[in-house]
Amino acid sequence: MLEAGTGRRLTPRATEIAAEARALLEESGPDALTMRALADRLGIRAPSLYKHFPDKYAVEAELVAQMLTESAEACEEAGRTAPGSLPALMAAYRAWALAHPHLYCLATERPLPRHALPEGLEDRAAAPLMRVCAGDQDLARAAWAFAHGMVILEIHGRFPAGADLAGAWATGARALRG
Repeated sequence: MLEAGTGRRLTPRATEIAAEARALLEESGPDALTMRALADRLGIRAPSLYKHFPDKYAVEAELVAQMLTESAEACEEAGRTAPGSLPALMAAYRAWALAHPHLYCLATERPLPRHALPEGLEDRAAAPLMRVCAGDQDLARAAWAFAHGMVILEIHGRFPAGADLAGAWATGARALRG
């Protein structure tokens, strides 16, 4: 794992802390991710965490980097399996986000800590969509906005029971490829 914003590898202890932070986040959500709760899970005092991460923001930036890396990997795989398919890419994005809803929300419901991310990671995360959209940034932004909006509404339970979400995703992908 690279230390967010530095290009350096995380120390083994920082990697352990990040893994425990991720587990806490995935189990209990973003509000539960505090330095005190993290230290308690690790069986240490909270000040010991600051030897490895300067603050909670740095821990969160590492988690955002993990989200971008993993979602990029899922979308890259979709691109290999179904080259040029916007529906396949959207399905991979949706599946990843729904499998990791708390991490997805942490990473997407607040400003992106660009300055704290490994160099090139944001571009890597965007590359599969840019390829499917043939480099059209406006189309890529519209497609991402649609996918993000659908995912976040689904995560937060905003669709009525029985809503045909697969149909909505297919309609959205067709409209964007219009």
